[in-house]
Amino acid sequence: MSTGPTVPTLDLHARLSARARSMNASAIREILKITQQPDVISFAGGLPAPELFPMQEVRDATLAALDRYGPAALQYSTTEGHPPLREWIGAQAGIPAGNVQIVTGSQQGLDLLGKILIDEGDVVLVEAPTYLGALQSFQPYGPRYVQVPTDEEGIDVEALADLLPGLNAKVLYAVPNFQNPTGRTLSAGRRRRLVELTAQHGVLLIEDDPYGALRFTGEPAPSLYSLGLELHGHPDRNHVIYSSSFSKTLVPGLRDAWVQAAAPIIAKLIQAKQGADLHTPTLNQMIVTELVQDVLPRQIERVRQAYGERAGLMLDRIRADFPQGVQYTTPQGGMFLWLTLPEGVDTQALLPRAVERKVAYVPGSPFYALGGGQNTMRLSYSNATPEQITLGIRALGDTLRGALAKL
Repeated sequence: MSTGPTVPTLDLHARLSARARSMNASAIREILKITQQPDVISFAGGLPAPELFPMQEVRDATLAALDRYGPAALQYSTTEGHPPLREWIGAQAGIPAGNVQIVTGSQQGLDLLGKILIDEGDVVLVEAPTYLGALQSFQPYGPRYVQVPTDEEGIDVEALADLLPGLNAKVLYAVPNFQNPTGRTLSAGRRRRLVELTAQHGVLLIEDDPYGALRFTGEPAPSLYSLGLELHGHPDRNHVIYSSSFSKTLVPGLRDAWVQAAAPIIAKLIQAKQGADLHTPTLNQMIVTELVQDVLPRQIERVRQAYGERAGLMLDRIRADFPQGVQYTTPQGGMFLWLTLPEGVDTQALLPRAVERKVAYVPGSPFYALGGGQNTMRLSYSNATPEQITLGIRALGDTLRGALAKL
């Protein structure tokens, strides 16, 4: 037993910064803990299908990178990222490598953008609903969220036009392709209008595009970034900031992603990243560089086909097994679709009953920055087998039927 002086118990929570105290655990991550029972069919997590990972190709690329670069593959590197990878990304967008910053997963990119762009009280426009991870990334920096209405064509740009005058918004965050959580795609006509509106009102437009390459039906639309480049004529005048990742097209575990932006934005991203993790792992970047020329196009086609088949099956089973009154989106790509139930159904309260039937989903309300969406839910088809989709949608249909019978 200690005989030293009495030391008071330190209130560690009180020593946390106000910024840290404002952070909350991811609602989705907490829900996933509930749904991880081995016999539960989970449509909750937005996970790529591991059976599609190019295992042999990654193994070969790792050895090739080690052979090509030697000890440099395991050494510290530049904050900006591996030059050949940045050059390849820039070439795809028709911009210099200097306008490309490699980040450790697109989630880090969002966090760093929040850090360099958002002051407390700044107005940040978000879709209703929007990607929960972006809300988590931006929240510690104290934004004032304003929700922008959406419909089957994505952001309602005319509603946005009514919102913008006098609002003094700093940033608009959007996921235009196969949006997480709804699976919707911003229509081609609205894209140009969105870029023009935000430019006219001096609003930075963050285009988050992790799923854009995974289109399995319909016609591709131009990126918001490319429309901004067309409008301004030079990447260093472009008010659109583009974020994407290799997590959904190659593998998520390498945590390789990037941001494209004007030089003043990139300069501050470099400084912010130096304080965060110095640089994205050197070897991982080199592995991805070995894969982008030949393996990546084949892998994208493989994933597109598989996800298209799974989405089609899920939609077929929804039509067959769900009760009347349930509305659903029809994604053209990506990993998600969205259900809207009649008013009065609370999908958060309904989740335990679904889990009892051995099926899980994500309730929709956490995807709304300012609340709402209690009668909505997100389903992911990307990491489910045909048998799981068939059985899981049947079980979810039975759960919904019971809930609607009580209205």
